[in-house]
Amino acid sequence: MQISKESLFHLALTRNQSARYAILPGDPGRVERIASLLDAPTFVAQNREFTTWCGTLEGERVLVTSTGIGGPSAAIAVEELAQIGVHTFIRVGTCGGMQTQVQAGELVIPTGAIRAEGTSQEYIPLAFPAVPSFTVLQALVNAAKKMQVGYHTGVVHCKDSFYGQHAPQSMPSAPWLENNWQAWIRAGALASEMETAALFTVGATRGLRTGAVLLALWNQERERQGLPNPHVSDTTPAIQAAVAAMRQLILDDKCSGK
Repeated sequence: MQISKESLFHLALTRNQSARYAILPGDPGRVERIASLLDAPTFVAQNREFTTWCGTLEGERVLVTSTGIGGPSAAIAVEELAQIGVHTFIRVGTCGGMQTQVQAGELVIPTGAIRAEGTSQEYIPLAFPAVPSFTVLQALVNAAKKMQVGYHTGVVHCKDSFYGQHAPQSMPSAPWLENNWQAWIRAGALASEMETAALFTVGATRGLRTGAVLLALWNQERERQGLPNPHVSDTTPAIQAAVAAMRQLILDDKCSGK
């Protein structure tokens, strides 16, 4: 797909708004908040679920672009940002815990994603794993350690249907949904969300660096077992970890001449 001389088809960005780094929240409402942690934050464009602000870190332009909910729109955002030069992406979002040790307010940094969604299957056959770039993963883990916040690393579950997870019994495919959910838990999946598998897969296909940091909002398995399970909505720790990791990646790239 070629870039329009005027703007990208979905993101409404142009070539002169290019950058090499991007932070991707799902929620358009978080974009300005994330951009406020950058130097000289400026609104750039808005179209549909895609809102973009720009700022700098260590003198390097960084775009903050919302992807909306789910793999299809996340893939669109990554594809179009790559067309204007972005090569490093960090998703910052939320998830629901699946293992009882994952508590609300803690971070989940995915080392891989279960491809139980449809978008990634239109890129690469299912046997190919959805994994982040090691350098981005390492930067995110280092950021979480320095912040001294609770965090977990491991595999997350990615889906297309929010209510397929939260009300599976109401679906005609309930036995399949419920059996798979228990299989993912038994295999050790930490949390469930909706965009990371697409991000990692598009990144692998297009030769991009990707990573993700997620805030656990709550944990339905802790709820089911009657364990303490507050609901947390403050995404500040995940946002701070994403920005700190991006800063480190930029500094490392400058040192290596990338």
